[in-house]
Amino acid sequence: MKSGSNLERVLTSGYFAVTGELGPPKNSAPDVVRKKARLLKGNVDAVNITDCQTAIVRMSSIGAGLIAQSEGVEPVIQMTCRDRNRIGMQSDLLAASALGLKNLLCLTGDHQKFGNHPGSKGVFDMDSIQMLGMVRDMRDEKKFQCGEEIKGAAPKLFIGAAVNPFANPFEFRAVRLGKKIANGADFVQTQIIYNVDKFSKFMEMCRDLGLDEKAYILAGITPPKSVGMARYMKNFVPGMDVTDEVIKRMQGAKNKQQEGIKIAVDIINQVKEIKGVAGVHVMAIEWEEAVEEIVEKAGLLPRPTFADVEAETVKEPSAETIIVRGEEDTVLADAKGEAVRILAAARQEAETIRQQAAAGQPGTSTASKTAAAS
Repeated sequence: MKSGSNLERVLTSGYFAVTGELGPPKNSAPDVVRKKARLLKGNVDAVNITDCQTAIVRMSSIGAGLIAQSEGVEPVIQMTCRDRNRIGMQSDLLAASALGLKNLLCLTGDHQKFGNHPGSKGVFDMDSIQMLGMVRDMRDEKKFQCGEEIKGAAPKLFIGAAVNPFANPFEFRAVRLGKKIANGADFVQTQIIYNVDKFSKFMEMCRDLGLDEKAYILAGITPPKSVGMARYMKNFVPGMDVTDEVIKRMQGAKNKQQEGIKIAVDIINQVKEIKGVAGVHVMAIEWEEAVEEIVEKAGLLPRPTFADVEAETVKEPSAETIIVRGEEDTVLADAKGEAVRILAAARQEAETIRQQAAAGQPGTSTASKTAAAS
């Protein structure tokens, strides 16, 4: 096992995996994360914790991930290349692993001009493909990106990547995914799927390259909440392929949200039949309560559990015991011995000066010589 995470256990055991998504708040309220985590608990195998999605400042993915983990939900920490250079990335990964986080999704990140700080400077020290290679080498080769050895524990992470099957040029999407897998991606989550026929062709290209045998591919699913949402994704979100059928179904539905859930379930049932699809990634941002219904209607409950894998909680630091060393301590003993020698030398010098003074002879002490030299 590469990290021993629950998600890794589910996938390597041959189960059809389900991951969810949790967007941290634009404030410091932990209860927001806790509430969302409780809605997702038991319905998914792991939950993506977004990293300032759409370039908007939010609680960090690592911080929110620890809160979610304390609620019994396994996090998949997202990390973008937009906000950190390679030093910051590696530092955060060491800390994340030390804190018990076991899954990571590597992303390039939305450009900062689309967020709430458009004047900020994007870092982009590397792209997601390079980042994957860096994280893989930290885990497998125990070395930093500069080549220096990691002395001690290396971060143990189940590494993920994202792919958009619908972006242009379409015929190169599988090839680009192959680069990510070659650089270390253990699992892959796709862009939202509405055009199942086109996604099926994408998976065919992946199978031709043998990618489905080298990494676990999870199909992206999002329930459209309204006609407006579906139209917006169709017309204004680059790389999205919302079919006219989806628009018509939403237009003709009396209960738009229920129809959106039905659409999500229908797509899950279709992608489950496509060879090489190892699971689904259900993205219902700010609609987490819909996930349980979607997963249940798709026949994906209950989720598998493993007796030896329990959701870890954030442990309070134990009280530190301060031990005062005794005189037997080597350092203290050496210092004491040195002090004794200095005192003995000072007494000898004082006695010499006294004798010289008694005999009427001028004398120069070591201390006075030192003072003159300085």
